[in-house]
Amino acid sequence: MEMQRAVHIFESPDTIKVHLAGQPVWIEELDHANGMATVQVGSRPANTMTVSVDRLQEGE
Repeated sequence: MEMQRAVHIFESPDTIKVHLAGQPVWIEELDHANGMATVQVGSRPANTMTVSVDRLQEGE
C-alpha cells in the first residue's frame, strides 16, 4: 500500500479493511517520514507492531 492510501484509510470515518500477511489490522499511527505504520493486529489492543506501509494490503 502507498502512504497516501494509508493516510486516506486512517482519516476515513468509514471502516476500511486492511491486512498484514493475511491478518486483519487496524492502523493506529502513521510515520510519514519513514514510511511506517503502527498497527493493531486482530482485536487485542495490546497486540501492536510497527511495519513498513508497503506491507499493508487493502481488501477482504
